[in-house]
Amino acid sequence: MLDGFLNVYKEQGYTSFDVVAKLRGILKQKKIGHTGTLDPMAEGVLLVCLGQATKLSEMLIDKDKTYRCVMLLGKTTDTEDVTGKVLTETADIPDEASVIETVNSFIGTYDQIPPMYSAIKVNGKKLYEYARQGIEIERSPREVRIFEVKIEDVSLPRVTFTIHCSKGTYIRSLCRDIGEKLGCGAVMEKLVRTEVKNFRVEDSLTLAEIEQARDQGTIASYVMKKELLLPEYPELHIGTDEYARKLLRNGNKLQLSQFAEAVSPETVTDVPGIRVYDETDSFAAIYRYEKGKSICRPVKMFPKNAETDR
Repeated sequence: MLDGFLNVYKEQGYTSFDVVAKLRGILKQKKIGHTGTLDPMAEGVLLVCLGQATKLSEMLIDKDKTYRCVMLLGKTTDTEDVTGKVLTETADIPDEASVIETVNSFIGTYDQIPPMYSAIKVNGKKLYEYARQGIEIERSPREVRIFEVKIEDVSLPRVTFTIHCSKGTYIRSLCRDIGEKLGCGAVMEKLVRTEVKNFRVEDSLTLAEIEQARDQGTIASYVMKKELLLPEYPELHIGTDEYARKLLRNGNKLQLSQFAEAVSPETVTDVPGIRVYDETDSFAAIYRYEKGKSICRPVKMFPKNAETDR
């Protein structure tokens, strides 16, 4: 059974859930999830978790992402991309210098109102379900951060740029906001997610390539061990004491003194978690240090003999 992360190239027309469903059939494995939804019209890196790695999915959804976007100026739609119903159109596009200045003005933190056509839930119902019924729901703005924008090409009315942004950023809504600031409107025409957590688009595999690797018996070579995606978590090994090893196997709290390494509280206080390895040097759990108590409590357990296909 495969256990770890797989860099999948999501092609246009598929939802993220479509990809997961197809992978379950290709790999004959039920325990599969993804770490961040991509719109059907978007393509690129979809980081998929297999087996026990699904326990880490929510930790990786929060990570920054990088995209390449083609923005079309002079148009607005109900979906904020070119697939939607056209609401306004204009040929009155600002000059190139104004466009570049406006795009760059969004670098930093700003409050973004998410699109109606999104999977955000309100009163137990997804926003796009309301939108399809013609119902407009008031959405609260969410703080997002644009770390970097690199404008690659300006061929008005189109602008191509690469963007590094925080979790929860809707590129469609960024295009909308740029268009509003320019006064001409804008929609997203094309979107490729180029990187997630150091998984790059040039290293990703399409579903067809994954199926081929399965048939050739090489698919395991493309799966990254789950613990390698947590380099910011210090690595500690359980000590030689059998009682400490039993505590780890049972998912009990551990004292700093029960690790093989000499651990000072300072080295584990300001980190999100600790990767704990058992006596066979197998990744066994994620623990978190409780400041002032000199103990670590379990966050995620990865039993060695667990059945991962349930």
